Amino acid sequence: MNIILIFFIAVSLSMDAFSLSLAYGTVSLTKKEIKLLSFIVGVYHFFMPIIGMLVGSFIIKILPVSEDIITLIIFLFIGINMIIETFKKEENLKKMKIGEMILFGLAVSIDSFSVGIGINSISNNFLLCSFVFSITSLTFTYIGLILGNKLNELIGRVATILGGISLILLGIFYCI
Repeated sequence: MNIILIFFIAVSLSMDAFSLSLAYGTVSLTKKEIKLLSFIVGVYHFFMPIIGMLVGSFIIKILPVSEDIITLIIFLFIGINMIIETFKKEENLKKMKIGEMILFGLAVSIDSFSVGIGINSISNNFLLCSFVFSITSLTFTYIGLILGNKLNELIGRVATILGGISLILLGIFYCI
């Protein structure tokens, strides 16, 4: 097992969580919400490779829709919701619903599911791989949300609109 390879894969899997966290962090999340969202992303990145390893090829045969289309739909939903929330009262922007957090976690962990399909070719210790993926993505998400929150203090609602547009564009990019 090559721990350096596992770590580089973990960083690669965490980059989308980091970039989306920068965008999502602009909605003035509380410290509790930042910690909860980071935890949710970490949990997804732990279980998705395991699920991918166990049932990945079977699921892909059953679902006629590619994972890129699923990612697009989730990103579009979150991005459009962010833009709509920008035009609501300020109090509404500060509270993030648990459902949005769960969708966010799912959206940024779909790649981990794909990696899980071939995780046995990376390492025989899939639990270690999943643990490294989890901790890395949790950390990258937390840092991205904190930086996004700081960005919001500087440019406010414009950053939220740009973040929503970024999510929509990233969703489209996944399908290309």
